[in-house]
Amino acid sequence: MKAFQLSEQKEFMNLLLRSEAFDNFLLSEASIHTAVKYEIDGTLNPAFYSAQELEEQNLAGLGYMPYGRLRPTLFSLIKGRNAPTQFKLILMLSPSNLKNTIQASGTSIAPENILAVFFNILFQNGQLLLTTGVSYRTFIMDKSFEKEWEKFTIQFLKRNNVTFSEI
Repeated sequence: MKAFQLSEQKEFMNLLLRSEAFDNFLLSEASIHTAVKYEIDGTLNPAFYSAQELEEQNLAGLGYMPYGRLRPTLFSLIKGRNAPTQFKLILMLSPSNLKNTIQASGTSIAPENILAVFFNILFQNGQLLLTTGVSYRTFIMDKSFEKEWEKFTIQFLKRNNVTFSEI
């Protein structure tokens, strides 16, 4: 797990809320503190959709809603004259992106051994932080995939011109 302080907050927030940079992630949960506290559980409710709609909207087999589908809602909750006093977003790789990331990492870990791979984004006390995380289904001695996820995160931040420092 690595933590990064994001120094150009306005630029990062534009990337997060106004671009498609994070749209391939799934939203696990969000908590936004403005005049009131908003809690969003990103768990997909498949009963809301027909089987055909799930297929047509590329939601079949997902446990969580794609971030891109919720981004406009999150933007509307965060935008305004006053910044939120705090917010937390937990984004995770989709199953297909998890498989691709494992393959690209060159590690020997099997996809079924990983429960989820995360970006935790936290704004609190005027600081904006991004923390990486990997959740395993079972205890794994080999942490090489975590190191690769941290490298991928740094590449992602640099590719999107995010100014950061490791904490």
